[in-house]
Amino acid sequence: MSHGEVLEFEEYVRTRQDALLRSARRLVPDPVDAQDLLQTALARTYGRWDGIADKTLADAYLRRVMINTRTEWWRARKLEEVPTEQLPDASVDDATEQHADRALLMDVLRVLAPKQRSVVVLRHWEQMSTEETAAALGMSTGTVKSTLHRALARLRQELESRAVETDAGARERTERTNRTVGRRHERGRERCAA
Repeated sequence: MSHGEVLEFEEYVRTRQDALLRSARRLVPDPVDAQDLLQTALARTYGRWDGIADKTLADAYLRRVMINTRTEWWRARKLEEVPTEQLPDASVDDATEQHADRALLMDVLRVLAPKQRSVVVLRHWEQMSTEETAAALGMSTGTVKSTLHRALARLRQELESRAVETDAGARERTERTNRTVGRRHERGRERCAA
């Protein structure tokens, strides 16, 4: 790698390290492991830096390296089992609601135009500033703000309409069940009377 590319990589790391560390923190819960993950990903990316033709995609490349590295670590982990006479109390968190919320979010994001979806993901998911989002997408900060405003309004509207549909569907199911039970009850009475 040439001296210019080394300086370019160092500058990239200096400017993007906070955002990349946030991404690493989303992948592994422990802050120290997140730092290790980021350092490992940076070391692996350093060797391939000259092969990344479009440096605007460096964040995406690094995130993919972090995901692959985390997967390698997970596969290579050692299960630490310690025999004891008494089993510890195990509390299991029910993540069903979290999974449902995430599935709903992913589904609702599909109603947005690609540009709106990009702005929402970068601003709220990746927690980039308005300026960082504008630079990443090649637009002005004003455009980012107005696009984000319209996108969030559209998401609110979609969530409200889905809530109304869900309520109407639940009422319809209840009414249908009540009618069915009522008919069965009537038939039972008729049989008893006969």
